Amino acid sequence: MAEKIKSGREHIYRLRHKLAATGIGILLCIIGYYAVFGANGLMDYQQKRRESSELDRQIKALQQQNGGMEQEIKALKTDPKTIEKEARERLHYARPGEVVYTVSPPAVAQPPEKK
Repeated sequence: MAEKIKSGREHIYRLRHKLAATGIGILLCIIGYYAVFGANGLMDYQQKRRESSELDRQIKALQQQNGGMEQEIKALKTDPKTIEKEARERLHYARPGEVVYTVSPPAVAQPPEKK
């Protein structure tokens, strides 16, 4: 009788051990799934890194563009040749004795309206 009780307890102990191991395994699988695919998981992290790299690239391009514009502004404020070039191109200014010719783009014919 004592052996039956002892073997029953061992059986219950083994069963509990198997259930606990299975439960822990399932719990680890769920945690692993959320660590990879859940909100702020590995997949989101990789996407955010790609977006960050793209934004860094855009920032560098805009900084270069700003640098070029700053140089252009400085030249327009201080360089007489640049000022003259802009006045000639945009405002169609000319020096005394020069003649400026302006060519208009050809008119685009519109199709007749249907009635």
